[in-house]
Amino acid sequence: MLDIIELSRLQFALTALYHFYFVPLTLGITFVLATMETIYVVTGKEVYKDMTRFWGKLFLINFAIGVTTGITMEFQFGTNWSYYSHYVGDIFGAPLAIEGAVAFFLESTFVGLFMFGWDRLSKIQHLISTYCVAFGSNLSAMWILIANGFMQDPQGAVFNVDKMRMELASFGDLVLSPFAQSKFVHVVTAGYTTGSIFVLAISAIYLMKNRDVAFALRSFAVASIFGLFASFGVVYMGDESGYEVGKAQPSKIAAMEGIYDTEPAPAAWNIIAIPDSKNMENKFVLSIPKVGGLIVTRSTTTEIKGLNQIREENREKFLKGREALIKLNELRKPGNQTSLAEKQAFAENDAKYLGFGLLFTQFVPGSVEDPTKLLNATEEQLQRAIDETTPRVGALFYAFRLMMASGFLMLILFAVATVKVLRRTVKPGKSLFLKLAMLAFPLPWVGVECGWFVAEYGRQPWTVFELLPTYISHSTLSVADLLFSIIVICGTYLVFIYFEAYFMVKYAQLGPSALHTGKYHFEKLENVGDK
Repeated sequence: MLDIIELSRLQFALTALYHFYFVPLTLGITFVLATMETIYVVTGKEVYKDMTRFWGKLFLINFAIGVTTGITMEFQFGTNWSYYSHYVGDIFGAPLAIEGAVAFFLESTFVGLFMFGWDRLSKIQHLISTYCVAFGSNLSAMWILIANGFMQDPQGAVFNVDKMRMELASFGDLVLSPFAQSKFVHVVTAGYTTGSIFVLAISAIYLMKNRDVAFALRSFAVASIFGLFASFGVVYMGDESGYEVGKAQPSKIAAMEGIYDTEPAPAAWNIIAIPDSKNMENKFVLSIPKVGGLIVTRSTTTEIKGLNQIREENREKFLKGREALIKLNELRKPGNQTSLAEKQAFAENDAKYLGFGLLFTQFVPGSVEDPTKLLNATEEQLQRAIDETTPRVGALFYAFRLMMASGFLMLILFAVATVKVLRRTVKPGKSLFLKLAMLAFPLPWVGVECGWFVAEYGRQPWTVFELLPTYISHSTLSVADLLFSIIVICGTYLVFIYFEAYFMVKYAQLGPSALHTGKYHFEKLENVGDK
């Protein structure tokens, strides 16, 4: 049977994963372009200007589609997740508003100058415009990830008893959340590696075809060195982000690592396993002793809690959440003279368990209208609620390892490429290394899509972790409404991906000949033909 909640989640997942196909390239290639143009301004060599203009064409195609798909996502907060928007919109809306009013307009304004200002601005003015595009895109990502960081680790908010919603209490705590900031840097460095691989792989194709060699070699060199530093950043910030996940979301980190039972510290790292979430155990495990604990906790004495132990701890949270929900219902009864002190006491003490009380109502019929029915919940209903609080392990476990594998493979590729560039041993013509560089093209997208999946799927069953359950966050829609919108969105996005692929392939095949300077491969062939 089709379910409104699952269809709403499916629609948002489709749009988010599709949108995130374009985001990393936009984030990453802007600073690659800024690096190329900086070299042009410093050296005066026209080839670097041509590099900036050509790779900028591909960036602009990607940017246009990325902006369009991002708008669809933002509308869904109101259309598909209206109760979520009501409950935490005061917090979530603030960084999104800043992103739209400041970062996006900065980026969009200077994209126009980047595109049309080559003959209207001085070298320095145009270079500043390019850096503004780069900083604008990264600032945009920062504010969006601050909003998402609140969903992962709620900071800076307080519950309002009268309005039945969370409200912003500390903008500083929201913005400076360690979870949000580590995630931001991890995502943007992943974007830098994506932009670098994009340039590296296409340049490798030109070199294998022995086309526009001087242009391709320089593009390959910039991408290699820039990508090496970026990939080091990805690995380092991935570790930092994982550390913050371990502190804020122990159930997610346990699922990512396939840990069902708490082990003596430091825990082993499971290289591979066959997780069995039904029986809460691994069927087969290949592990390295002590490494997991050292990575996740950065300590030899701190345990990584297993999923079974986390469930037992959550039992107490459900009991406190039940009491909190009943107390809230009493405080809000018409005619009840509740003092400000009582409301503040509830917000400071009881409200932190309210999310568990709300999740409990999913399994006890009638308890949404009358929370006292939770007092009569059976052990089976309580256990079902407890089981719901830990994510299924298999998908998270393998997606996390795919992300890690893609990151380390790119690091190795960039390291080898940089050594070859510095030794001047990258030569045109077919070679195994250039073929591997070309075949590495999908790696960053595999990594970022898996990473996004781990972040969002691993947070379930919460829209806002331990604060607002997903099952009550949705809008009042029908199955027909959702099926229609999913079909329309998928159809529209198929058109988008067709045009993205068409124009990307078209200009990538043309290479710098698309600039119409008369200096490059296809233009020279035309000149020869004319003669």
